[in-house]
Amino acid sequence: MTPLRINLEQEDIPTHWYNIVADLANPPAPPLGPDGNPVPPEAMGAIFPGPILEQEMSAERWIAIPEEVRQIYALWRPAPLCRALRLEQALGTPAKIFYKYEGVSPAGSHKPNSAVPQAYFNKIAGTKRLTTETGAGQWGSSIAFAGQMFGLPVRVYMVKVSYEQKPFRRSMMQTWGAEVFASPSNLTNAGRAALAADPDNQGSLGLAISEAVEEAAADPGTCYTLGSVLNHVLLHQSVIGLEAKKQFDKIGLYPDVIFGPCGGGSSFGGIAFPFLADKAAGDKRATNLRCVAVEPTSCPTLTKGHYAYDYGDVSGYTPIMKMYTLGHDFMPPGIHAGGLRYHGDSPLVSQLLHEGRIEALAVPQIATFEAGVQFAQAEGIIPAPESCHAIRAAIDEALKCKITGEAKTILFSLTGHGHFDMASYDKYFSGKLEDYDYPEAAIAESLKHLPKVG
Repeated sequence: MTPLRINLEQEDIPTHWYNIVADLANPPAPPLGPDGNPVPPEAMGAIFPGPILEQEMSAERWIAIPEEVRQIYALWRPAPLCRALRLEQALGTPAKIFYKYEGVSPAGSHKPNSAVPQAYFNKIAGTKRLTTETGAGQWGSSIAFAGQMFGLPVRVYMVKVSYEQKPFRRSMMQTWGAEVFASPSNLTNAGRAALAADPDNQGSLGLAISEAVEEAAADPGTCYTLGSVLNHVLLHQSVIGLEAKKQFDKIGLYPDVIFGPCGGGSSFGGIAFPFLADKAAGDKRATNLRCVAVEPTSCPTLTKGHYAYDYGDVSGYTPIMKMYTLGHDFMPPGIHAGGLRYHGDSPLVSQLLHEGRIEALAVPQIATFEAGVQFAQAEGIIPAPESCHAIRAAIDEALKCKITGEAKTILFSLTGHGHFDMASYDKYFSGKLEDYDYPEAAIAESLKHLPKVG
């Protein structure tokens, strides 16, 4: 029988990150300025240190992981690959279901995979302080942890609805020494403008990004860190899929389909991109591989958004990127998967979807919690609400196999545990959660405000 937990040794922590840009059929569209011209790397130097910019612009297939980063990775990596045998039995499916569990990190999610190298590269570049945004709090707590590892103060702008829903995420950040403010705040021009327009504004990732970027750009000693979307973040997250490939090799299996939750794209890219490298290299095992990004119906960026140039933030401080977007002034409803409430998506994930190399699927909120509870009752781990999206898709795929008799190998990314999300589960059990399909008319209205470039 396939072992229930496939472990690797510490020396199996990847020595290099994988950069999918090297295997794209077409080069990525360049980021643009408001004038429609490509933004030179030095223009982004106001908020990012040199080593990060080099990775962001790189087309090298393999980029070495510094030993100082690998040493901190060793606190929790390699992360386990587990077979969900009890879930398979509960479903009565012939499919084999595996999950890569990232909740073993100090912050309880996949986010430290990028937070640690970002803090390291900022430290060696001479940065004195970091700013960032966070939705559900996984990224904020991860960069707070990483900043503490390298002696860098961190300020976090946390989307207000999550700031109120998830107070213990805030406590985690403060435990690691970070300052945390509800966004929109009165500390920045972007925040003050949002509050003047709507004093009850619940915030969005795009708005929190504006606040963090504004502060970083105003102080030469401060740099901005981002937990998803950009190329260097997905590069760092490739450790997930690289380890998973080694673990599947140990048991002589290979996935037929991979599901990952997708808000900005970091965890999906992390699990899927190294397997897509096999497909690009002509590996026969990957010939029919499907990689599916799973998002909420309330924030349907990939499934209902427009592939166009747009700002990554509300105020237009960031470069304009080619991506699937709902419009940069999109204000998402306060669903409980806070990490998936973003108007755009990674330009790399977006390009792969536009070219037909990956798929996208949107699932409703209540169904994701149903799946999360079913998984927890079978496997014991209470998943984060974001992870529940991938679990929903994996369960649905396994139930299809029950009908067809196909013994597919299914892999999904369990991006984190839900120990700090129990208020969301309380609302699910009390029947207070609602499904929400973001209306097409609202999307169309937001898309009217896309920048006229590209």
